[in-house]
Amino acid sequence: MASIKSNKIPVTILTGYLGAGKTTLLNRILTEKHNQKTAVIVNEYGEVGIDNQLVVGADEEILEMNNGCICCTVRGDLIRILRTLVFSMEEGKVRFDRVLIETTGLADPAPVAQTFFMEEMLCEKFEVDSIVTVVDSKHVTKHLDSHDEAQEQIAFADVIILNKTDLVSDDDLSVLERRIIKMNPAAKRMHAQNCNINLRDILGIHTFDVNRKLEIDPHFLDDHHHHHHDDHVSSIAFREEKPLDMNKVEQWMSYLIQEKGEDLLRYKGILHIQGIQERLVFQGIHMLFSGRPDRKWKENETRLSELVFIGKNLNKEELEQQFNNCIANPQPTL
Repeated sequence: MASIKSNKIPVTILTGYLGAGKTTLLNRILTEKHNQKTAVIVNEYGEVGIDNQLVVGADEEILEMNNGCICCTVRGDLIRILRTLVFSMEEGKVRFDRVLIETTGLADPAPVAQTFFMEEMLCEKFEVDSIVTVVDSKHVTKHLDSHDEAQEQIAFADVIILNKTDLVSDDDLSVLERRIIKMNPAAKRMHAQNCNINLRDILGIHTFDVNRKLEIDPHFLDDHHHHHHDDHVSSIAFREEKPLDMNKVEQWMSYLIQEKGEDLLRYKGILHIQGIQERLVFQGIHMLFSGRPDRKWKENETRLSELVFIGKNLNKEELEQQFNNCIANPQPTL
């Protein structure tokens, strides 16, 4: 591999709009036996971090940045974390074969990649291997019509994974693929369900080309590259240690999906349900919703519910009241 010859650590930037399947792909990379040590940097939009709790077997590998988008407010954090990785490796504390950066679904990948060209030390130690964009085949069309970030993620991709192909017809998939080709004819494209791709097609492929990125964005290497979010999109997070009532949660979710589904770009969480020994993990995109029992709560673990909603026109007070209504009544002591 060229990355070994150059002694630079390859960096894969994993991007894609909210709910496309990035965490699913990340879990595949971490669990597949490839005998490589991966440092994972996860960036979440909102003050409650859910993704790092949904990533399997990652206690020692996850480095998390919260409360900001990796391409704007926390870019300094990204540089700091990467420097820490370098120092840890130089001191022999850790060894990493590659770095994987999972951006928030609202991130423009260009400034993230730019970081590795603006900092001399990072430029010496790391090389951007590829930008991999996961696309939700069912919902991406409405996002492309209304959100610049979804367009930027596709335009800057080296590899595009058209995920969830089982949820769309062949005709709709062909229309979507033609649209994507117009936006980015150079990217390699793959079809997938649950991101079931061969990892050799996305890791160690050396497809990132600075000149190609400069064609898309002539200001790519300018230090004043700015990124603007859709002002109508916001995130609201809740944390609660008291157990929740399962029936009330189900009724609330049913109401949200019917009444607010179009405005809910992404919602996910880990719930502490009264009478259930397992964590309940739920996630949804618009009207698509799924919930499942996860692992058992650990003995020394604080049982609490953490939820995050990302969407348009979110009313925090209303959602907070509805969430509080789901708290279970205390069970009588005998």
